[in-house]
Amino acid sequence: MLSIALIQTALYWENPTANLAMLEEKIAGISSPVDIIVLPEMFTTGFTMKPALWAEPMNLTTFKWLRQMAAQANAVVTGSYVVSEGGQYFNRLVWMQPDGQFDTYDKRHLFRMGGEHLHYTAGQQRLVKEWRGWRICPLVCYDLRFPVWSRNVNLEYDLLLYVANWPAARRHHWNSLLTARAIENLSYVVAVNRTGDDGNGMAHAGDSSVIDFKGEVLFRADTEEQIHIHTLDHDALTTYRERFPAYMDADEFEIT
Repeated sequence: MLSIALIQTALYWENPTANLAMLEEKIAGISSPVDIIVLPEMFTTGFTMKPALWAEPMNLTTFKWLRQMAAQANAVVTGSYVVSEGGQYFNRLVWMQPDGQFDTYDKRHLFRMGGEHLHYTAGQQRLVKEWRGWRICPLVCYDLRFPVWSRNVNLEYDLLLYVANWPAARRHHWNSLLTARAIENLSYVVAVNRTGDDGNGMAHAGDSSVIDFKGEVLFRADTEEQIHIHTLDHDALTTYRERFPAYMDADEFEIT
């Protein structure tokens, strides 16, 4: 079993101090033990295209905050924020464990229609983490549209995890693609999206979701702020994969 807390929330526009304070309060309010706490994409700022103003080097404020939150909750805390490194800016997901060990994933697919590709550098490496008996692949928002990048070759992972700032105008795409990713990859999918309007007047519908390996929606949030805790069953996943091993007939390919 794996217990996951999905934090669906509005964000203060380009205000890291306010967002960290708000999220710290929400994390402290999780009363039952969980294994993973999932925050939205760019959880310190909203979907900003001003990285020069808001980017942090690694090991500074937000990184230290994540380490503190993970230790206090005895859980992985994960989400993405704006990071500067080597003269470049990244929409970087940090996977922070309670012992302070961490890994990172830089968003591969940058949202062209919002100009993200003009301000940020795309990641090149996918991340798959083992955590408490599960293998987990975290991805970021627009990555959802590109199934090759998320392909579960030889059942490399058990859970596909998305963090997002996905606009309400395309909520049908969000819900449809999440279901497709679960079915085609024989994997659970957990996705956390923000809600509320951002500083550009862009509305976000939430729709944070938990979907099983058959594409059945186990949970879907509405547009309101909420924290949802959901427990995933690994035995059910294994049984289904044994009965329906479609992955054995998958096409071979390489990503360049």
